[in-house]
Amino acid sequence: VTALGLVLCISCLLLISVWRKSHGKGQLPPGPVPFPIVGNMLQLDFKDITKSFGSLAKSYGPVFTLYIGSEPVVVLYGYEAVKEALIDHGEEFAARGSLPIIDAVNKGLGIVFSSGEKWKQMRRFSLTTLKNLGMGKRNIEERVQEEAKFLVEEFKKANGQPYDPRFILECAPCNVICSVIFQKRFEYDDQKFLHLVELLQENNKILNSPWIQEKQNQETAFTMENLAQTVSDLFIAGSETTSITLRYGLLLLLKHPEIADKIREEIDHVIGQNRSPCMKDRRSMPYTDAVVHEIQRHLDLIPSNLPHAAKQDTQFRQYAIPKGTIIFTSLTSVLYDEKVFPNAQQFDPGHFLDESGNFKKSNYFMPFSIGKRVCVGEGLAPMELFLVFTTILQNFTLKPLIDPKDINITPIATGFVCVLPPYELCFLPSL
Repeated sequence: VTALGLVLCISCLLLISVWRKSHGKGQLPPGPVPFPIVGNMLQLDFKDITKSFGSLAKSYGPVFTLYIGSEPVVVLYGYEAVKEALIDHGEEFAARGSLPIIDAVNKGLGIVFSSGEKWKQMRRFSLTTLKNLGMGKRNIEERVQEEAKFLVEEFKKANGQPYDPRFILECAPCNVICSVIFQKRFEYDDQKFLHLVELLQENNKILNSPWIQEKQNQETAFTMENLAQTVSDLFIAGSETTSITLRYGLLLLLKHPEIADKIREEIDHVIGQNRSPCMKDRRSMPYTDAVVHEIQRHLDLIPSNLPHAAKQDTQFRQYAIPKGTIIFTSLTSVLYDEKVFPNAQQFDPGHFLDESGNFKKSNYFMPFSIGKRVCVGEGLAPMELFLVFTTILQNFTLKPLIDPKDINITPIATGFVCVLPPYELCFLPSL
């Protein structure tokens, strides 16, 4: 009885501590009652965090609070709440939320997981440097076209036999970043290059382990350590994410061969077989453009976005968000909004086409996030996706090993980053 009483007393004290955190500096948004020590972690499915957030949003509305341990996390669900936070309150929520595994490695350096003045300086420096190296210019497009050709040559070596594209589709985007930062590409069997790809794969595994807590370190911006971490961030953000999107895109096209056929028709009509695709072609290829957008929407690569944090005490709607509170913005709730994307669970390029078959933009398309911390690579990734997909489909017919209706396109896990199921296909050369 005494032990039970002690446990109850400790539990009550912990609950009082949590209550004080919720009400000490103002009213946090509502949310489920947390358990002592673990908070709400037992109520979340970390393999499908999106589903958990959706269920909680139905109960508590588009702005709610969770506790990861004893730390409050504010979750924003739906376009209006996400836009209001990242655009209207962009400056107040521009800090980066903390991930302990990343903090242990990054030490608050680089541009992805840093905050404050240090982040502003490094982001400005990175954007200026990338622009000087050719980002957004014809120079980069030519490098992507070159890499797409090497990719095609690699696929041809399989001679139409079953082939797992994962490794090469990780090498190609990585090589594009290498060509920007180091001004050279590497052969796919170069040992240093292969080691770099392995490190990027390992990083993705780490990001899918349990996350949150710990404070940021504040250091000066321009050190060799910080510059090295910034380069590492550019590789992580610019290669692994594009690689996953390319793999998922091919999987979707295997599942929907009629869509691949329509893209091929557009390629034959606009480009033909005698030259490489270029970005100017995209204006004349609305269906292909819509497919590339729909691949990104349907993949929903980083469902809960990278965590933000309140850089100061902030009034958000009727709530008071204390400085340092971690903010999760559910990109899934925007990319899968049924009002804008009817039958959102279906892969349908029509989500980005108007009644006349012209490409249709949408404010709800935000796979790269929005606001002050929008992905640095938002200009490069769409170029890579368009050029690589069109180059592959210009040269090959994609043949699945099983009936398309039996192909499973569901990610293995949708925690921090989507994890895709492995698959093989045959690249049959076009006649």
